[in-house]
Amino acid sequence: MLLRHRIRALAGLGLATLTCAVALPGEATAATGAAPATAATPATGGRASGGGLSAVIRYTEYGVPHIVAKDYANLGFGTGWAQAADQVCTLADGFVTLRGERSARFGPDAKPDGSLSSATTNLSSDLFFRGLNEAKAVDRILGTPAPAGPTRQAKELMRGWAAGYNAWLAQNRITDPACRGAGWVTPVTALDVARRGYAITVLGGQGMAADGIAADARPGAAPRTAEAAKAPADPAEAARKVVDEQRKNAGMGSNAVAFAGSTTANGRGLLLGNPHYPWQGGRRFWQSQQTIPGELNVSGGSLLGMPVVQIGFNERMAWSHTVATGVPVSLYELKTVPGDAHAYLVDGRPERMTERTVTVPVRGKDGRTSRITRSQWWTRYGPVVTSIDDLPLPWADGKAYALTDPNAESLRFTDASLSLAKSRSVRGAQDALRRTQGLPWVNTIAADSGGHSLYTQSQVLPRVTDELAGRCSTALGRQTFPAAGLAVLDGSRGGCALGRDADAVQPGIFGPSAMPSLVDAPYAENSNDSPWLANADRPLTGYPRIFGDVSTARSLRTRGAVEDVSALAKRGGLTVADLERQQFANRAPAGDLAAAGAAKACAALPGGRATGSDGKPVDVSAACGVLARWDRTVRTDSKGAVLFDRFWRRLVRSAPQAELWRVPFSPASPVTTPNTLNTASPAVGRALADAVAELRGAGIALDAPLGEHQFVERNGKRIPVAGGADALGIWNMIESAPWDSARGGYSEVRHGSSYIQAVGFDGGPCPAARTLLTYGQSSDPTSPHYADQTRLFSAGRMVTARFCEKDILSSPQLRVVRVGER
Repeated sequence: MLLRHRIRALAGLGLATLTCAVALPGEATAATGAAPATAATPATGGRASGGGLSAVIRYTEYGVPHIVAKDYANLGFGTGWAQAADQVCTLADGFVTLRGERSARFGPDAKPDGSLSSATTNLSSDLFFRGLNEAKAVDRILGTPAPAGPTRQAKELMRGWAAGYNAWLAQNRITDPACRGAGWVTPVTALDVARRGYAITVLGGQGMAADGIAADARPGAAPRTAEAAKAPADPAEAARKVVDEQRKNAGMGSNAVAFAGSTTANGRGLLLGNPHYPWQGGRRFWQSQQTIPGELNVSGGSLLGMPVVQIGFNERMAWSHTVATGVPVSLYELKTVPGDAHAYLVDGRPERMTERTVTVPVRGKDGRTSRITRSQWWTRYGPVVTSIDDLPLPWADGKAYALTDPNAESLRFTDASLSLAKSRSVRGAQDALRRTQGLPWVNTIAADSGGHSLYTQSQVLPRVTDELAGRCSTALGRQTFPAAGLAVLDGSRGGCALGRDADAVQPGIFGPSAMPSLVDAPYAENSNDSPWLANADRPLTGYPRIFGDVSTARSLRTRGAVEDVSALAKRGGLTVADLERQQFANRAPAGDLAAAGAAKACAALPGGRATGSDGKPVDVSAACGVLARWDRTVRTDSKGAVLFDRFWRRLVRSAPQAELWRVPFSPASPVTTPNTLNTASPAVGRALADAVAELRGAGIALDAPLGEHQFVERNGKRIPVAGGADALGIWNMIESAPWDSARGGYSEVRHGSSYIQAVGFDGGPCPAARTLLTYGQSSDPTSPHYADQTRLFSAGRMVTARFCEKDILSSPQLRVVRVGER
């Protein structure tokens, strides 16, 4: 009642005056006399989007909007408006992509930012998305009744988001130089918003294979690249690379841990979420609180263009996601009809492929527009592909390959996120995931105020059981499936179809009962490895291979994370402050395992000299003490971290795992093995010599503090950045742009820690939460929220979240606006 009363008061007499006086953070100056948005959408039958939609937005510190609306359409409106105010250029660029207009706007050979597909050129991207649009792939799913299709609430959110984005465009001038005055910033429709959600959903499937689908695939045609022309020496290794690439396309990575009440100071759950996502482009997170009084109240991070929170918390439950090991696609090997490569056999009967002819307008170097046409071929299993990453799939010798992606039949990601946002407990989160079955490529980790914890790999996966793979794998599949979980099935046999689980909302996917899950363990953690060691004391096994592996070596990041969180759980008495300390501990597990050995090997070198990869001797004697004294962290003031980082990256690239360690991996000790650096390997001295020579050549001291050489530049000012690469095993993962000695080292972050949240509960209506959006709310360099949280990240600090009304309204930086179409 208090919330409703305050909202009515804000929306009353004084708010109209307040709106005129208060500008939205990051918002451009209001344009005089601008008309409201009038873009027609399919969801409204051609009428103007929204019909007078509005919302109240309260901004608190660091430009975080708290959006309040009376229903889902109006909430979508406020979200679309606020996202446009912070990220209009990035969003507009994405809509150009989704419409297949990049070649006409920016030329065919330039490269998209990779946020919506893995296409390597604008032309490939346009062919892929125009093919989907002309086939009305998204339109068809929008027309499918729930639960297989989106709910009314999801559609209303999309409709409102489009109207809010359009209203912001109509009423404001753009200040961001990235698109100020650009003709490609145009109104959008609800269908555009749905297409964006669809593109995100298929990032690990058809989006990963965009080049292969969009290529001018013809029977016997030359491969698209010289690399693809080479048959892989090891198809299993090629499949591993495909699956690794799929995970990179779907998301960069993540860590998350939930602690049960048995480990915490107050007996209630705790959650730390640390997704690793790009710092630039359309796959950034954006932070908000979304409220419909009496219906929804959630705070967290959303992917740009999505109308709901994807990772967040409410007053009773918090959740995060990590990119899962489940392989969301499978391949079918087709037997083509002799003399007709565009037909294939199923149980001895021929079926014609369906041709999709796609034409893309292209701007030439002379500024003139021409058109390029390609044919794409589709089968009952999905599109024909001639390669995926390094795995060639030649359409020749009576064979072709089709890609099956069950996420291409789903728009349920929004509903899954919305249902999680409304869940009041871990059990509610499980029920939400069972109902919606809409998470495409992520695990879920959650904790609640009742003291419960959850890990579950509830994702949409092709229903490739181990039995089906054993019965239907082709010769290629018998290599790729055990190695990487990528199935290659016999498409000539109808009995090799994916089938249907009784509890699945769509054919060809696993139902909820098959999902690996762990409830109420003292801790439940994932760092992008399989479900096996979500808790090292309660390993998960028995799931189909396509979900992930068991009894194999874990990544250094998983090993370091399990060491840290299991120690915290055993210590007990945990609070939100402990989660924040874990986030910024910046321990380097690789350093703990190898730095002392490297220092001893260095000290034992005759004359203190090692031979580099160029065959030249290098005096490395000064490096020995630096490595020995290094504190094994990657804090900004850590001396020796730069040297070890440059040494370690070289070493793991050049030395096979079997050669790197003296003690090999043991399934009986998966967290502590392999270990003990093999200093007898010549790769150790070579990597050390190369690292020392590189730093000296750049004029960088071997004991230089990390922050002097790992940083970002924002408006001409350097901001030191802590954290380190995945290869170092660090929780606070930072993958920087390639090393550039001329610019002083790592001068930009490509991806890494992004929307961070540490959440606890005290039994009341106000969760104890601290958050951080590492790169800030806005990518507009003129915005006050362009780098404010980046400076916090550099200092190892987080923001105390304002969730309850009393906290929002007491913010010293409170700014309130009512936004609407009129």
